[in-house]
Amino acid sequence: MASFKPTRIQVYPKLGEKVTQDTLYWKNYKAPVQIKEFGAITSIDFSPLAPHTYAVTASTRVHIYGPFSQEPVKTFTRFKDTAYSGRFRSDGQLLVAGCEDSAVRLFDVSGRVAIRMFKGHTKAVHVADFTSHGYQILTGSDDYTCKLWDIPNSAELTSYKEHTDYIRCGITSKLNRDLFFTGSYDHTLKLFDARVDKSVMNMDHGQPVESLLLYPSEGLLVSAGGRYVKVWDLLKGGQPLVSLKNHHKTVTSLCLGSNGQRLLSASLDRHVKVYSTTNYKVVHNFDYAASILSLGLAPDDESIVVGMTNGILSIKHKRTPEDSKGAVQQKRQPAYRIFVKGKNYVPKQEDYLVSKPVRQYLAKYDKLLRKFNVSKALDEAMEVSTQWTRLRKSEIPMAVIKELDRRGTLKNALAGRDEKELCQLLSFVIMNLVDTRFTATLTTMAEMLLDIYQSTVGMSSLVDRQLLRLQELLDKETEYQQELMEVLGMLDVLFASAHPRKEVTLPGDGANGLAKGGIPHRPEIQAS
Repeated sequence: MASFKPTRIQVYPKLGEKVTQDTLYWKNYKAPVQIKEFGAITSIDFSPLAPHTYAVTASTRVHIYGPFSQEPVKTFTRFKDTAYSGRFRSDGQLLVAGCEDSAVRLFDVSGRVAIRMFKGHTKAVHVADFTSHGYQILTGSDDYTCKLWDIPNSAELTSYKEHTDYIRCGITSKLNRDLFFTGSYDHTLKLFDARVDKSVMNMDHGQPVESLLLYPSEGLLVSAGGRYVKVWDLLKGGQPLVSLKNHHKTVTSLCLGSNGQRLLSASLDRHVKVYSTTNYKVVHNFDYAASILSLGLAPDDESIVVGMTNGILSIKHKRTPEDSKGAVQQKRQPAYRIFVKGKNYVPKQEDYLVSKPVRQYLAKYDKLLRKFNVSKALDEAMEVSTQWTRLRKSEIPMAVIKELDRRGTLKNALAGRDEKELCQLLSFVIMNLVDTRFTATLTTMAEMLLDIYQSTVGMSSLVDRQLLRLQELLDKETEYQQELMEVLGMLDVLFASAHPRKEVTLPGDGANGLAKGGIPHRPEIQAS
């Protein structure tokens, strides 16, 4: 008796990931190092000077980490409440941070105690940054005001109250010490000049603004708020240049990489998108385990640091050539004897080969097919499909359906179904009918279902609803096919008109294929 052949699951070709230079570049990072902080990480800022330490603001602390350290090298804990926006000065010697208690504290990086404290806001200060010359501080608060402070005198220089909601982001110009930008939950961006008592430029983002970024040339400003990342042309009076909507939750942080050639955005949807600054298309994507609140990128993209809502700090370091070489050396190579084992042996004529019987392991639906339980085999295949619904794993039930159709028992497997089982079969047909890989087989299956159960139409509202869905699907697909045929006909006409015409000379004495006298030459027809 011939052995049972298991059902062959056809493997369909899959479209592989398009490998680009950006893919290779941004995947060249080691496994992330994860550090647990005391609370949600709201800010990450890299020191502009080597060795490029970075300040992590979380809960009531500001930690300073070294480039490769897994423990903070310095900690500032002199905050009475949640700290915000810890940022370095351009020389890396001073650090400023706002606080929930409305005070702004200035620290010496080599010390521990705040050397200055600025009081004047009435609510939490979420924005703190140094001006370009380093002697003034910009702050923005939930009291709708932004202020400039003089560091040597600990005095307030100017105060602006033009926003009508919380100010949650701000940035100072690195080329002009008097210019700075603020973004607010009132959906507006404002450019201020310290020499003027009001804003000099206004832009409407359309969503509560969470983060701002200024290009090195300071001709372009990037704002993030809601699901949108927008680029503004400052040289044209703040005109919108491009609007990006690649995240499906609020964008919380922005930064530039690759010397300004790449723009990175982080979001609560757990993704970091990398855009090309030439065409603003997404060239790479990073996935994380939790919603992202802050993002930092080291100079020359040496490290990517991400702070999440669950207090996890994720650090990815770029691989060096030495790391790649070491990984190759650590990989154990098989011994030479493994390759030559048995290669030199020549079997003799009287040798007898003793082989072990290979045990055949069958899937559950194959075991049922072996026992000719076709209905149960189809049910088992459908159960596999429901378990893989998220990945749309339809190849297994389709292979069983094809096998039943080949045996001529598909109609028997479909018959005798109750309301629930029939709805399940119809749902599978509706879900996969328009897939060109399965259309031919499922069309046959649908025709069999209609032949078997046409007498029960109108007896079950669930089955009737599925049949109506199937009819709507077929009507839509027919309309699509008709539209595609019309488009194909139009393209054929365009291609034919674009193709160069060639003159064909017909046999005859004249230049136009006619015989002399203008009468076409006709061959004589001989009667048979």
